[in-house]
Amino acid sequence: MECTALESLIEMGFSQNRAEKALALTGNQGIEQAMDWLMEHENDPDVDEPYVPPQGHVLGTEEPPEGSTPETMEARADLVEEGSAEGDDKHPLTEEEKREQTKRMMELIAQKQREREEREKRETIEREKQRRKQGQELSMIRQKLQEDEMKKMAEERRREKMEEKLAKQRVREKIERDKAERVKKFGGGSSSQAPAEPVQETPVPSSPSQEPPTKREYDQCRIQVRLLDGTSLTQTFKAKEQLAAVRLYVELNRKDGGEPFHLLTSFPRRIFTDEDMEKPLQELGLVPSAVLIVAKKCNS
Repeated sequence: MECTALESLIEMGFSQNRAEKALALTGNQGIEQAMDWLMEHENDPDVDEPYVPPQGHVLGTEEPPEGSTPETMEARADLVEEGSAEGDDKHPLTEEEKREQTKRMMELIAQKQREREEREKRETIEREKQRRKQGQELSMIRQKLQEDEMKKMAEERRREKMEEKLAKQRVREKIERDKAERVKKFGGGSSSQAPAEPVQETPVPSSPSQEPPTKREYDQCRIQVRLLDGTSLTQTFKAKEQLAAVRLYVELNRKDGGEPFHLLTSFPRRIFTDEDMEKPLQELGLVPSAVLIVAKKCNS
């Protein structure tokens, strides 16, 4: 029976080494099992090397080949049963029986190839579904992150506008209080108190263009800084703070680049030097409010 199986495999186009190895590793159970093994191991690097049985190896006692499925095991059982029935006759296969057996082998090979292709096709479709699902999930995550970032930026803009609005409101309230105090001090007194003033040149001291006789001391200063990109920053500082505090505030909050810059006034035009940075705002004439301009510093 072994010689017949070996001859059949060789007639089907397999090399002798492959045929002998397939029959030995399948326990010499028949052509069907050998064909199964050859199909599963056709790409093995050592498939064409001569078979060397391991020490203690006994043909016919080996376990079923690796990768066998219930369907292939059932087919093998049927073929083994057929082979056993044929083997009971104790005569070699005829040429027609060999051709019939070869035909059955080729049909089985084609069927197994179709089953494998269908299985691989299903697996490919499933992998593609998983890939698309993962891509959709990643896209949703990216969209959610972008939406969260946009909400965060909008919230920061609202907060900045609110802070600017509150700062402007505080400045307006401060100006109104100053006006009220000036009116109360210089324009709202009785006629008996008017001669007590050392200098009274006009009968309407509450005129906006008239300077008060005595200079009032301010403890705060509102500074508006115009940046290079046309935007502006507004902040209230202590009158005794140095100009360097204003420069530091601009450096921390500007968004028009990091170029070196000067601070200057528009009218009368004055460029503040490094020495001016150590002087209080009150001493530089920036109290109670002033507008500063950011200008690029030219490299000498």
